[in-house]
Amino acid sequence: MKIPRSHPRYGSLVTRETLVAAWKAGIVVPEGLIAHGRGEAFDYLLGEETSAPALVAEKAAAAFLVRAKSPVISVNGNVAALAATEVVRLARAIPDKLEVNLFHRPPARVHRIAGVLRKARAKEVLGLRPDARLPGLASKPAFAQRAGIYGADVVLVPLEDGDSTEALVRMGKVAISVDLNPLSRTSRTATVPVVDELTRAIPNIEKFVRELLEDAKEAARIARTYDRAGNLKATYSFLNWRLRNLLRGPKKKR
Repeated sequence: MKIPRSHPRYGSLVTRETLVAAWKAGIVVPEGLIAHGRGEAFDYLLGEETSAPALVAEKAAAAFLVRAKSPVISVNGNVAALAATEVVRLARAIPDKLEVNLFHRPPARVHRIAGVLRKARAKEVLGLRPDARLPGLASKPAFAQRAGIYGADVVLVPLEDGDSTEALVRMGKVAISVDLNPLSRTSRTATVPVVDELTRAIPNIEKFVRELLEDAKEAARIARTYDRAGNLKATYSFLNWRLRNLLRGPKKKR
């Protein structure tokens, strides 16, 4: 589908077409399309831009990632379809490992997603041969690799995955989520909930990673002082401010 650049929803429509194409290619599942629509609805409320609280969380995420001994980025179909290049760049900057971790996990789909990451120049992709299981998790994301998510101390979980996030936190890991829904179990459970859109959040985290790699003391200070509860409250306050402004309606021209 050819979308005119003049269309007021050009970016949104391109993203939707990208996901539909990825669904046809067996990378994204129908449930992933539903999840994207839910996230986009929250992005409308956020004004489709990175909020100040999200920037704080993204910098905290970067601090935990650069201080980690064994960080891992978990990748699902939507992430591979929308931000493969971005997550590979982030993984290289840290440096970090990438692991395919899916709720809907037919082997062919795992290999397709790994192929997308390799095409984006990922050096190594884990998840094709899981050899461990996350305790207390009954669904397919429980299957992981000891050299990856299972043995990690910090895991970045882009997009909504409450079950996995809860399991990772129970294991004593730092779980960093990227989820536009600040009310989701993912956001309410994660050690560092980033309430922002994926293709905005990952580059922001990468930028902060590169800055903090040059300033270990600042990274330590941010990780020590990050206030998870306070940051989520600031996100709710921002949403409240947005809704109040929307209720007032557009300003009249004088």
